[in-house]
Amino acid sequence: MTALNALFLLAGVLLFVSVLASTLSARLGLPLLLLFLIIGMLAGEDGPGGIRFDDFNSATLVGHLALAVILLDGGLRTRISSFRVALWPATVLATWGVVCTALLLGIFATWLLGVDWRMGMLLAAIVGSTDAAAVFALLRNSGVRLNERVKSTLEIESGANDPMAILLVTALVETLLMPEQAGVGRFLWMLVSQLLIGAALGFAGGWVLARLLGRLRLAEGLYALLIVSGGLMVFAASNLIQGSGFLAVYIAGLMVGNRRCHATEHVLRVMDGLAWLAQAGMFLVLGLLVTPSHLLEHGADALVMAVFLMLVARPLAVASGLLPFRFLPREVAYVSWVGLRGAVPIVLAIVPVTMGVPESRLLFDVAFAVVLVSLLVQGATVPIAARWLKVEVPAREEPVDRREVWVGDEAALDLLEYRVAPGSRAEGMHPDDVAAAYGDGAVRFVSLVQAGRLRAVERDTRLRCGDAVWFVADDRHAEPLARIFGAIEAGELSANAGFFGEFVVDPAVPAGELARIYGLELEPAEAVATLGDLMLHRLGGRVVIGDRIGFGRFVLTVRDVDARGAITQLGLKCPGPAKAGEGDSGPG
Repeated sequence: MTALNALFLLAGVLLFVSVLASTLSARLGLPLLLLFLIIGMLAGEDGPGGIRFDDFNSATLVGHLALAVILLDGGLRTRISSFRVALWPATVLATWGVVCTALLLGIFATWLLGVDWRMGMLLAAIVGSTDAAAVFALLRNSGVRLNERVKSTLEIESGANDPMAILLVTALVETLLMPEQAGVGRFLWMLVSQLLIGAALGFAGGWVLARLLGRLRLAEGLYALLIVSGGLMVFAASNLIQGSGFLAVYIAGLMVGNRRCHATEHVLRVMDGLAWLAQAGMFLVLGLLVTPSHLLEHGADALVMAVFLMLVARPLAVASGLLPFRFLPREVAYVSWVGLRGAVPIVLAIVPVTMGVPESRLLFDVAFAVVLVSLLVQGATVPIAARWLKVEVPAREEPVDRREVWVGDEAALDLLEYRVAPGSRAEGMHPDDVAAAYGDGAVRFVSLVQAGRLRAVERDTRLRCGDAVWFVADDRHAEPLARIFGAIEAGELSANAGFFGEFVVDPAVPAGELARIYGLELEPAEAVATLGDLMLHRLGGRVVIGDRIGFGRFVLTVRDVDARGAITQLGLKCPGPAKAGEGDSGPG
């Protein structure tokens, strides 16, 4: 019992210290996942903690369990609309991108390390795929809002590329240990079965879980347990029948998250904590597993490989994979740069160790070092690279908080909270007057909180700076309301105007009419088209917020789209002579 309590104490201390250290993450500019790894290493045998941990089988168990939870959470938070613009590009990167990266890096590793080509290729296959845990965590906590084409491509790729990486690692391990069983036909069958079985079980399991979530009446905390346990069942069942458990659990989460019901918010709230616990626990265990002194022995080789991976192999794989799609060079460059390596390569590096592959510890140490470099260099520069490569779009004006009140199985009211900012248009207004501006009861005032207390609203009540106001409103009114409550001097609106343009334009306006107003000339075929159709024609039919085209000496930018991808608002920018080059025609 003493040993068990000591284990609990150790686990609690490590998690507690990791959470407290997370406050330093933003100040130091380090990804939080890297911080978990470092704390695990410090607690290990070469660090002050002195804990000797070399149980690769236990680490594999923790890694697979944590990755299943993280991928389930990632699927729950991925919108189906993301697939409209990124399904095929992400699919190509999740298959060809992994193979191309592994091939280029494998040739380089074989030459650099002077090992058998199968060992070089195995090392490359281990680090050839991006990591879902790292991508989901860094993109959603980096503070930048990427354009939907880039963001969705990265998220879907990282959630779907594990089957290819696992196949390559398995195939190369078999080639080393059992060359007589290796064959192209066998490996192709493994790939097809992994993808088909994983996808089929993911869709079926997700459909069942989504239906159960909408029909059952449980205690709030049990909804998330239902989804987690169901997701783990899908993950394990797929693995047992030779499918991809990682793909299956991601798709199951996708199915559940996109069929919203009265229990969805309960699930998302609990899953957020579980996903963080899974990430922290996994990276702490993986950090304990590594011996820093061994890393230093291969540090130079790992650094050279990491540089080649980041600057040559990944960019060439991404550029060739995205060539058939309408991505701008700067978008391709960003997708290349955010090819983050994390827990998946480390977990895959454990496979050769547990299967007894000769020199497998070399593979593990080099792969771990490559992951460290990737998280340190690429992970820390996610927001900087987004701004430098101009794939960032301004953050939306949003409510301070939002809650859903479900009044039926599939009917909900949106409660939106706003704070009165100094100098905002809402100052001095009556709350009902703010709501009345939208007419027909589309926005209804609910409550007013002043100085932390609920206040009764009288006829002479006026909003003051710092007041919190709650409305029932449809989601389409969330952003316009935020503009009323936002500080005019704060720069948010001017930042949006600087990006999207000074004027909001209806996409149904004929392009020729706008051209006549500004004295511009258009081709006859373009002059009779609407502005929305003109954008779609020039951009290839699929657009995201932030896409822009040149319109004479002006710039037209997609300001908003609906769930089907139809343009609902355009921005018209009148740049000065020095900015005329900003109107590049193409996505982004």
